[in-house]
Amino acid sequence: MGKKGSSEHRDGGKRKEESAAADDDRKCRVCRFPLLVALSQLLLGVAVTVVAFLMLAISPSLLARETPHWAGIILCLVAIVGFILYCVTYHPDERSTVQFIVKLLYFTLCVLGLVISTLVMAFAGYHHAQISSFSCLPTAEACVCTLDPRDPIARTFTYEGVRDCQDITETLALYHLLQIVLNLAQAFFCAVGAFIMWKHRYQVFFSGLQIGSFQRWNKA
Repeated sequence: MGKKGSSEHRDGGKRKEESAAADDDRKCRVCRFPLLVALSQLLLGVAVTVVAFLMLAISPSLLARETPHWAGIILCLVAIVGFILYCVTYHPDERSTVQFIVKLLYFTLCVLGLVISTLVMAFAGYHHAQISSFSCLPTAEACVCTLDPRDPIARTFTYEGVRDCQDITETLALYHLLQIVLNLAQAFFCAVGAFIMWKHRYQVFFSGLQIGSFQRWNKA
């Protein structure tokens, strides 16, 4: 009777542990690294790209650094690598070559994304401050702006395809502010991704759907 009760107790405890593990798996699946970070990176990358093309629609004479669609596309690629990392089967101590390569690639791209977002914020801040000081006059199929209308040799900026100069002084300036906010959020999530990858280089974090198998390995 004692052995039977002990066996039932162990079986009951094991079932409870498996049930708790299953509940944790269902609760944490969305929040498991790097799914939430990669999803945020993807949404922000798409938003940066869309705003950049809206800026380009105002005037085709805008430079590439003023319409950072390239940054949004690169950040979307970072998010795709994050989704691949989430789907890679987890092995303790990085015994899988694919797992090691994807983790290293994701860490590198997160650092690159952080640098790119910082550059975009710097360019957007500079152009917003510049546009805020513009004095613009409409011409035939263009808008000519200058920093100091009283200076005859002051540098002028010609925006082709713009009939209403308010598109430059108001709408374009607003888009630059929006780019600053979006890239600030994108830099944050890239920094979070890189930090977690660096912090857990020699620790354990759950990727993919292998949480149950890892718990059994850890108990063994």
